[in-house]
Amino acid sequence: MKVERIFISPASGAAQVECERVTVQSGMGILGDRNFGKSVHPGQNLTLVEAEELEQFFREHSRASDLSLTRRNLVTRGVRLNELVNVEFTVGSVRLRGIELCEPCSLIGTTLSSESLTPAAVIKYWLHRGGLRVDVLNDGEIVRGAHIETDASLKG
Repeated sequence: MKVERIFISPASGAAQVECERVTVQSGMGILGDRNFGKSVHPGQNLTLVEAEELEQFFREHSRASDLSLTRRNLVTRGVRLNELVNVEFTVGSVRLRGIELCEPCSLIGTTLSSESLTPAAVIKYWLHRGGLRVDVLNDGEIVRGAHIETDASLKG
């Protein structure tokens, strides 16, 4: 279970920027990201999405793989994010708490749509697969390749 890719967007609507590492602050999110310090929505500090879900979508819809298109901050591999709602876990040395599923919005619908796939169909596809919203519980740094561990994985 690891972080495969890291993205930030410096401003609303700006293109995603891939990073090797990011600095996070407790209760604030990723330094330099458009959502830093915002708390309009629960779990707005940081968002995660599974690489496997993205790859399956691109395969099923004959699309070129672009892991930045969902606008999530961390692309993970080997972890079922839906199971982390209301769970504390670590990414490297950073402690996070899963708040709620990050359900698809109209922006994702538009971004991932094509001539053969309407925005509404995209949103329906991504329902309950869109990732996880989390709160950052301590200051630290998240590095590409960092391991993701739950309390259960630490015990077993």
